[in-house]
Amino acid sequence: MALPALSSSGVKFRRVLAHFPQELSLAFAYGSGVFRQAGASAGHGENNMLDFVFAVDDSVTWHMMNLLKNRSHYSFLKVFGPKQISSIQSYGAGIYYNTLVPCNGRMIKYGVISTDTLIDDLLHWKTLYVAGRLQKPVKILTQNENSRLQAALVSNLKSAVTAAFLMLPESFSEEDLYMQIAGLSYSGDFRMVIGEDRSKVQNIVKPNVPHFQKLYSNILQDCPQVVYKHHLGRLEASIDKSPEGQFTQLMALPRTLQQKITSLVDPPGKNRDVEEILLQVAHDPDCGFVVHQGISGIVRSSSIVQSAKTILTAG
Repeated sequence: MALPALSSSGVKFRRVLAHFPQELSLAFAYGSGVFRQAGASAGHGENNMLDFVFAVDDSVTWHMMNLLKNRSHYSFLKVFGPKQISSIQSYGAGIYYNTLVPCNGRMIKYGVISTDTLIDDLLHWKTLYVAGRLQKPVKILTQNENSRLQAALVSNLKSAVTAAFLMLPESFSEEDLYMQIAGLSYSGDFRMVIGEDRSKVQNIVKPNVPHFQKLYSNILQDCPQVVYKHHLGRLEASIDKSPEGQFTQLMALPRTLQQKITSLVDPPGKNRDVEEILLQVAHDPDCGFVVHQGISGIVRSSSIVQSAKTILTAG
C-alpha cells in the first residue's frame, strides 16, 4: 500500500527532481513551501524554501553521481569525496542535507537518507526525524515498488495513531488527534524552544486538516475504538483507558520508544523485561505523560546531533 498521493499539481516539484540522479526509492517535498501554514500570508508560501527528502539504496554511489552533476551544492566536505559524505550522513538522524541551493528560480534544501535507515526509522522510531516528517502530509514525488518501504510507511502512521491515543484523553476531536500526531516529532526538539515558532504545530494542522484526513482515514476507519464519519468530516472516539487497553497499545508501540519508556521507569540494576515494565506503565495514571517523555528522549538526542551536523554540511 503506497501513501495516498496529494491531488495538487506536483509538476514544479518533479522538475526539481530532473536535476538529480534518478536512483531514488522515495522522494517527497514537505513544509511551508508545499502546504499553506496558518500565520503565513497566502503569497508567502511561493517564496518559501522548498524542502525535499531523497531516499536512496546506495548513498555512496548516489553522492558520487550527484557530485558530478551538482558539486556546487555541497559545502567544503565535497573535497573528501562521496565515502566521507556518506559516513557523515550516517550520524544523528542518518540524513545529509544540502541547503540554500538555487534551483528553477527557487531556493531548495534537500536531504539524502539511505532506504534502509529510513525503513528502520519508520518501523522502530530510532530517531523519529524523517519518520516524524512522514507522519504529517507530504507531497510524494516518486516511490518505487519496494514492498518493505511501503509497509514501513503505513506502519509509521499506525504507530503515530497508537502513541497519540495513549497521550489523549478518553474522548477527543479529530483536530485534537492531528495536533497530537503533528506534535510527536517536535517533542523534546530543542529548536522548538530556541528559534522555532512554538505555535508551529497548530499552524501546520489547522489549514491542512483535509490532508491529514487523507493520510489517516483508512487507518481510522479500521480502528475499532473510533467511529469515523468521513462524510461528516467528524471523528468520534472512545479510547479504552483501562490498564488492559493501555497495555495493548503500549505493546504495539515501536521498539525504540518501548526501550525509552523502559529506561525511564525501570531503576538501574533491576533489569526487568520490557513486557513487565509496560504492564506497570499501563496501570499508571500518568501513562500518557510517560509515553510523551519517551518520545521527547528520542527526538532530543537526534535533533541535537542533526543540528550540529548542519554546521558542517551547510558550510
